[in-house]
Amino acid sequence: MNKSLKDLLINKNDAIDIKDCYVQTGIEAILHTMDEELVGLKNVKNRVREISSVLLFDRIRELQELSSLNSSLHMAFTGRPGTGKTSVAGKIALVLRNLGYLTKGHITNVTREDLVGQYVGHTAPKTKEQLQRATGGILFIDEAHHLYKPDNERDYGSEAIELLLQVMENQRDDLILIFAGGKTKIDGFFNSNPGVSSRIGNHVDFKDYNVEDLTEITKFLLNNENRYKFTDEALEVLVFYIQQLVSFPAFSNARTIKILLNQLLSYQAIRVENSLTKDGKIDYDSLVTIRKEDFTYFTGDDFINIIGSEDIKLYK
Repeated sequence: MNKSLKDLLINKNDAIDIKDCYVQTGIEAILHTMDEELVGLKNVKNRVREISSVLLFDRIRELQELSSLNSSLHMAFTGRPGTGKTSVAGKIALVLRNLGYLTKGHITNVTREDLVGQYVGHTAPKTKEQLQRATGGILFIDEAHHLYKPDNERDYGSEAIELLLQVMENQRDDLILIFAGGKTKIDGFFNSNPGVSSRIGNHVDFKDYNVEDLTEITKFLLNNENRYKFTDEALEVLVFYIQQLVSFPAFSNARTIKILLNQLLSYQAIRVENSLTKDGKIDYDSLVTIRKEDFTYFTGDDFINIIGSEDIKLYK
């Protein structure tokens, strides 16, 4: 069972064992699962560890009645879709809970539609409802730049922003906001809303995965979530398609990979059904293995659904 940092410090005489604090509060275990569950993201993982260390040290100073940084815990996560922003936010929420900054450590995911109303008097109740749901954890605002639409005089996004600003300024305990979206768009949002950007304590940038990382992610998803496996030949075909997909503007990293996988599993099921109809039986290994021939079912139309274009060279 994890121990609270306060209890650990009460039991100390003189020296404070920082590593022991990491372990006993469960922070080290949380960061370890992040390393295991998320492929790649080396820079992000290092940044999360840095943030965790600073918060741990600051919390220790606070509990020891020493001066602390008292810096903002609100954050900005920038990067394309599917780069693990929500997953990392979940780990940070647990770290903050274990350090005593949050009471629950849950994530409330919202978009513009969850915060902004369509008529006068509708936005404030919607935004306040989501803030209430998020209390004790993190309000994760995806594609946050959509909140601000200066060209539309009848848009109520600015009202939601004002309410968020009030919370960021006045409600400093038990609620943290993360503004997420593409880097260029989020930077533009902050430039247009300096009141928001000035209250952001940490910026974390999520780079696109490379082909090797995406291959590992696909293997992880296939094995851990679906209990399937690839043959070596099937992996070669997978890489052949990933190398093409990453070049499209609409590519969304792990999200695109999941769509590809769903279609692939459907085609594997067709191959298994055909084999069962022909032979009357099938062994377990064939049932859980993705083979090279499963990719032969793919057509250009499939990739319209996967990446929004049929301009993909099909494997032959």
